[in-house]
Amino acid sequence: MATELLSWSFISKCEPSKAILEVLVEGEQVLQCYKTVRDIAALTNKRMIICDTQGFTGRKKEIYSLPYRSIDMWSSENKGTLDMNSELELWTKVGKMKLQLAAKCDIREFDRILGEAILNSK
Repeated sequence: MATELLSWSFISKCEPSKAILEVLVEGEQVLQCYKTVRDIAALTNKRMIICDTQGFTGRKKEIYSLPYRSIDMWSSENKGTLDMNSELELWTKVGKMKLQLAAKCDIREFDRILGEAILNSK
């Protein structure tokens, strides 16, 4: 069983931040962005980028870059009647990531973007 390395809870869609745009490579396009209270994640045509805002002032940012070729398997679970969030789990070469998406985020849209990017990168 893979150990869960990282976990985020996204609350809504958003525009890409400056920190996300600064790390894009030539030919890379942002397909969709999601945000937490302080963090932001972008699904691009090449990878998932997560900007983790840290510290009291939020000036410190750690960027996680997960190329789609590093994802071995994923699962998605839509929210049920009593659930607050949908869930997405990613099994990668280095461990497991868990993402939760609030009702404002369409888990199936996230799943389609991820599926198309992962399956087309292998």
